[in-house]
Amino acid sequence: MAPGMDPVPFGGGETSAAAEHGRICALAMECQRDLQECVDAYPDLFPSKPFDGRLFSAVALANAFGSPWATAADLRIAIKTSMWNFAADWQIDYLAGTRDEVQRLITGCLAVADGTKPAGGSAITTFLAEIVEDLRGGPASGILPVWRDQLGRWLAAMAREWEWKADLAAGRAAPPTFEDYLANADNFGTTWVNLAHWIHTGDAATVARVDELWAASQEVQRILRLLNDLATYRRDVEWGDLNALMLGVERGDVRGRIEEMVEHSRKLIDPLKDDCPEAAAYLERQIGFSVGFYGVTDYWGTL
Repeated sequence: MAPGMDPVPFGGGETSAAAEHGRICALAMECQRDLQECVDAYPDLFPSKPFDGRLFSAVALANAFGSPWATAADLRIAIKTSMWNFAADWQIDYLAGTRDEVQRLITGCLAVADGTKPAGGSAITTFLAEIVEDLRGGPASGILPVWRDQLGRWLAAMAREWEWKADLAAGRAAPPTFEDYLANADNFGTTWVNLAHWIHTGDAATVARVDELWAASQEVQRILRLLNDLATYRRDVEWGDLNALMLGVERGDVRGRIEEMVEHSRKLIDPLKDDCPEAAAYLERQIGFSVGFYGVTDYWGTL
């Protein structure tokens, strides 16, 4: 049983397992209310295609299963940063037509993260400013500089992938190697969301061990990057996106690499379990949920 959770009454075996799953699904439904508030507040960021109800439900479920001991209030920042992550991904990956457009978005977001008020009424920077303000009051706000650094890494990785795709489309360059692609996994956004969640729910131990939490989260992020790619290859071909399976590796190679990284992630997570039990469990559960989830579907709706 995860840290902080009470045992489920009324029987054992399958009854208790189903009851626990039911409780987590109920938590996800509570989270979806906060998620819907984000969508209602920033409708221009979430067009119905590809931001459909399926995507919203998946985001809520992923966060609830990652922290089943939490309340919806505990998960509010994780939900908001997850939604911002999807919105900014869409803005950069699919709406930006030039490298200058990508850079303007990056410059505006980093300025907001550094305390500048959003300029020009941009929805993506206004939403980010709201998140920054929320995080300043978090119990583990000492992590904020790490979170800001990770936002920079996320945006740089998004720009790098945009350039890879533009160069490929124009015939200017060969695709990246598999290793270069995996090294760019910051564009997946997992660690950035995780750090925001820990700022909102963490404590002194979280701040003290943030470097180790960051390293473990980075390995988890790489695992999730590849699990996603196994699930989304056909969609990525249709949408003109990059995918590990386009880079000279087979599914068996990717699965083998995931197995190696899962084993390595345990070595990074296990030493954190005494001081940061919930954060450690959260990382393990991210892997477990994603293995099951990406075995069936992925997040995005249809175009």
